[in-house]
Amino acid sequence: MQYNGTVLVAGATGRTGQWIVRRLQHYGIDCRLFVRSGEKALETFGPELVDRLSIGSVQNEAEVDAAVKRADAVICAIGGNVMDPESPPPSAIDRDGVKRLAARAKASGVSHFILVSSLAVTRPDHPLNKYGSVLLMKLEGEDEVRRLFGEEGHRYTILRPGGLIDEDPPLTHTMLFDTGDRLETGKINRCDVAEAAVEALWIPEARNLTFELIQQENEPQESFEKYFQMVNGDKKE
Repeated sequence: MQYNGTVLVAGATGRTGQWIVRRLQHYGIDCRLFVRSGEKALETFGPELVDRLSIGSVQNEAEVDAAVKRADAVICAIGGNVMDPESPPPSAIDRDGVKRLAARAKASGVSHFILVSSLAVTRPDHPLNKYGSVLLMKLEGEDEVRRLFGEEGHRYTILRPGGLIDEDPPLTHTMLFDTGDRLETGKINRCDVAEAAVEALWIPEARNLTFELIQQENEPQESFEKYFQMVNGDKKE
């Protein structure tokens, strides 16, 4: 592990976001949390992180600016709640929120943006698009991250996990990483999505590519570096 910067986790109190924070802590990486509810964050992580919290929404530019200040990297795990009609639509969070976060992060000097997206975002006929075109909105957010952080001096990593589950500890399965949105289906533990997002901070082969990832067989892993390397060696994106 060779990362010494400060990482902002957007969506830190979500189920995947919580795991991202835990894996950053596991590796001793300095992190800040961008959350909508400070109360929920304190309940989740405890009072020791109170000075690490930025409270706000990706819908508010001033709150985003305050959150990204002094961050070296951003791991974005935000997502709209498509099953709640009272929640903002995917266009406001998965598209515009990601775009706003990426733009303000870059303007603030963030050099690496890691985005947790979803499998099948390039498939407009996917059933999930019945809910506010959520996958299409995620793809538009991805495209802006690639545009902004694909420029020289910056880097991005986009992760498209399969169906998210919470069944096993991290690093207990072999993985299938690919690119080009060719994986039809599959599942993955949220803790392993978090592990991949955190490892992307220091693995060179994770930079400037979009990865699909699903789990396979039960088998302990030391890291996911070899899976990033296998895809990067081909660069089929």
